[in-house]
Amino acid sequence: MISAQGYADAVRPVLDRLLDSEADGITRAADLIADSLRDGGVLQAFGAGHSEAFAAELVARAGGLVPTNRLSVRDLVMHGDAPRDVLADPKLERDPSIAHQIYALAAPQPRDVFVVASQSGINGSVVELAALVTERGHPLIAVTSVEHTARVAPRHPSGHRLADLADVVLDNGAPYGDALLPLEGGGAVCAVSSVTTALLAQLLTAEVVRRFHQAGEVPPIYLSANVPGGDEHNLALESRYAALIRRTA
Repeated sequence: MISAQGYADAVRPVLDRLLDSEADGITRAADLIADSLRDGGVLQAFGAGHSEAFAAELVARAGGLVPTNRLSVRDLVMHGDAPRDVLADPKLERDPSIAHQIYALAAPQPRDVFVVASQSGINGSVVELAALVTERGHPLIAVTSVEHTARVAPRHPSGHRLADLADVVLDNGAPYGDALLPLEGGGAVCAVSSVTTALLAQLLTAEVVRRFHQAGEVPPIYLSANVPGGDEHNLALESRYAALIRRTA
């Protein structure tokens, strides 16, 4: 039955499986991120389409890590010199060439770590950015649906998928097509990847912070800007990374 309760019932076992199956991957990914941040690096997070929600979950939010950047196809216009109308193309993320511009605009340091999220893991910009990141020697963490990516043909000229290039692959647990509740006439409704990737983002944050604590260090964490003293706390931390992170509305 398609209902709010039906979706809740379908989501719970997906989350339970993810917590069990991705524990090792979370550990390895958190090690890479913590090592980078403790060395003065920045976490560079990229997702195209709805996977951009994963990057937003990691970057510039209450209770999250300060040395983070959210990369997006919109960077071509907001931080580069591309005309605004390029964003009118709903298939822009399939263009491998834009990955080079996104990387250049991010201006990452060698010690930075990248997290790239894509449900399908096959589109040109995602795979090209992953290839560029690994060629430049950055650690790469991929967040993707292992089931979905295995069932679709890569769109990148190399024939690679995102998962083929990463140091750590985190499976978001979403099914082929993302939606959980089947329709009688075919197809399905109610996607799950946004729910599971939000969980993965917070699990990573918790484990990175734990590693700072284990090292006897204070992690650089945002307070909510909507509590007294939040702005002052956050600006003081952001000033440490003024040349390395960017914040926009």
